[in-house]
Amino acid sequence: MGDLEAQGNEYEQKAEKKLKGWGLFGSKYDDAAELLEKAGNSYKLAKAWDKAAAVYIKLANCHAKLESKHEAASAYVDAANCYKKTQPQEAIKAMNTAVAMYMDIGRLSMAAKYLKDIADIYGKEEDAIKAMEYYEKAADLYSGEEANSTGNQCRLKVAEYAAELEQYPKAIEIYEIVARQSLDSNLLKYSVKGYLLNAGLCHLCGSDIVGIQNALEKYQDLDPTFSNTREFKLLSDLAAAIDEEDVGRFTDVVKEYDSMSRIDQWKTMLLLRAKNALKEKELADDSEIL
Repeated sequence: MGDLEAQGNEYEQKAEKKLKGWGLFGSKYDDAAELLEKAGNSYKLAKAWDKAAAVYIKLANCHAKLESKHEAASAYVDAANCYKKTQPQEAIKAMNTAVAMYMDIGRLSMAAKYLKDIADIYGKEEDAIKAMEYYEKAADLYSGEEANSTGNQCRLKVAEYAAELEQYPKAIEIYEIVARQSLDSNLLKYSVKGYLLNAGLCHLCGSDIVGIQNALEKYQDLDPTFSNTREFKLLSDLAAAIDEEDVGRFTDVVKEYDSMSRIDQWKTMLLLRAKNALKEKELADDSEIL
């Protein structure tokens, strides 16, 4: 590894020498770019991620001098991928620069791809607000490029984070739109019950029993097969437990469903919120009686 890093240093120093020298018609930038590419590869092999990232930013600057925006953007992406290993915020900064360049040259699908990458980084950093913002930007660009499937994947991530942030109407709207679109596809229609379940769970967190019941009626109209699913039964039984203010029944319904279909962490979070709201309502009613 030490030899590879030393090799990277050597290439980088040669590139710096080229840049300080004199060259015809930008030839020094071409020569330096070639050396910086080699330096970056050597640093990556040595796992010297910060050095590799710094070199790729120098490489991007060389390509910018040569007015090769696509290559400059690509070098910023390489820098970002190295920074992901050590400095996520620097990775975001480099990726944003790449996105701006891809937008400038009309490579919107590439811009969307890297907006999604930025959202992924924010997600790993547990910054739900920023993750949601960038998934939304990516979704809009993908839709503009008619990449609706990938756009919807990003929208579903927006819905996931919106629910986490208790922005339930936003999450519900997305799940319902994606469910409606998926019904038209033989490949995607089997996912509809999952989207409607997610939307229903968001409704449960709102503790509006009329809203929940109206949503269940709407979902049956949207997909007549939904009423025969375990997902519908779960939502219907939970709505009944909330209506009756019966925490014990709520818990039993969740346990029964979980024994057949494992409930993931995101759904567990929403169910706990709905259950806690129900407990608080039950306690409030008890205190009124006393």
